[in-house]
Amino acid sequence: MAELKKGARITGGERSKLASDLKRKYTSGSSIRELAADTGRSYGFVHRLLSESGVKLRGRGGATRGRKRKA
Repeated sequence: MAELKKGARITGGERSKLASDLKRKYTSGSSIRELAADTGRSYGFVHRLLSESGVKLRGRGGATRGRKRKA
C-alpha cells in the first residue's frame, strides 16, 4: 500500500479504492493501527474510512480498564 501524503484530502475514486484496500486488509486480520502506519494516515482517518465502508469493527484486544473483580 502506497504511503499517502500526510493531510492530503482524499476524495472520489481514490478514496473508494483506499477504502476497499483497507477493508480487505482489516478483514484479513490487520489492525487499524497497522493500517494507519502503513498509509501514513491517522488512526481516526482509517477508523472513519472503515466505518463508512460498512466494516464491522472488532472489539478491543487485551486488558480493558474495568473494575477489578475479587476472586
